[in-house]
Amino acid sequence: MTETLAQAAANQAGARMDTDAYARASDFLPLNGIDHIEFWVGNARQAAAYYRTLWGFTPVAFSGLETMVRDRASYIMVRDDIRFVFTAPLTPDGEIAEHVRAHGDGVHDIAFSVDDAASAWHETTTRGAVSALEPTDLEGGEDGVLRKASIRTYGETLHSFVDRRDYHGVFAPGYRRIKDPPRAAEGLRLLEVDHCVGNVALGEMDRYVDYYRDVLGFAQLIHYDDKVIHTDFSALMSKVMTNGNGRIKFPINEPAEGKKKSQIQEYLDWYRAPGCQHIALRTDDIVGTVRRLRENGVEFLGMPHEYYATLADRVGDVGVPMDTLEALGIEADRDEEGYLLQIFTRPVQDRPTFFFEIIERHGSRGFGVGNFKALFEAIEREQAKRGNL
Repeated sequence: MTETLAQAAANQAGARMDTDAYARASDFLPLNGIDHIEFWVGNARQAAAYYRTLWGFTPVAFSGLETMVRDRASYIMVRDDIRFVFTAPLTPDGEIAEHVRAHGDGVHDIAFSVDDAASAWHETTTRGAVSALEPTDLEGGEDGVLRKASIRTYGETLHSFVDRRDYHGVFAPGYRRIKDPPRAAEGLRLLEVDHCVGNVALGEMDRYVDYYRDVLGFAQLIHYDDKVIHTDFSALMSKVMTNGNGRIKFPINEPAEGKKKSQIQEYLDWYRAPGCQHIALRTDDIVGTVRRLRENGVEFLGMPHEYYATLADRVGDVGVPMDTLEALGIEADRDEEGYLLQIFTRPVQDRPTFFFEIIERHGSRGFGVGNFKALFEAIEREQAKRGNL
């Protein structure tokens, strides 16, 4: 097989993967994985319906006026090992309403599952994290006690530490289990959160790389500079941070100078702050899942025919016919460890901010560097339609 585009880019010293990153990550902060991701939105009921009917999430719990909560409504949506929380304000005042007014719908909290929330909070705050919630015991009666603490990261985003060892309820005290939930969309294989991408301002990437290294014990897995992530018009830089067990991976992006505005700067302009740009959901059947998502009405970025005309020469056999990949708009990439298949949605709200990636991995721990140029050109076409390029 001829040299892959990913290998060629790496040979140009623009992409660097540190295969020892997992071993180098510190163990003072054991993280079991992502417990949940909370979105602050304008209308939680409608958001829950969207993720149920299009994405196949099942509503399992609710909190709001009926549970004696007066300032917000929240729906807990679950799909395999993915748990999303959609929270909306019930009044025009308060931090949730202000957050939605400023940013639109967006990720507020990427919460970690831990065995000891107080220890996690102590370890991170003594290393420089700013506390958002001191260790708190949430009493759940017969369901037990849920322990939680939170720290701040880029923008207004939080990381919460959640200890469920002594809690047996549906999600957290104050939530009511939804009995006989409405049927969710079927035919989808969305298994877990693969990674969460954060966008920060120009010059801020290394600051947050240091933050995740020094405060949370992460290590740098990959570095992509603007020699790799660029088109004729725009560029960005990215570093991927990972914890020791590899269950949590956080790419951190910043814009780079270009002839026109990058997708990162467009996000920052419209979100009006650093924040979570997209979440990648892992699947083991990207073809069936994307086909069903398209049928349900989810919109994806498109790739030109020219991308697929040379794809087989670049990546070889990826288990899916090239014409199927082209029909569905799925991208493929190969590195020295294996290959992956991926696709990106359009923004899932009115502002050109947050979107999803669907990814299927076969050995590769990368992020599709061979697709970057074609992907960003597709994003630029969308930016041009919005008048934001």
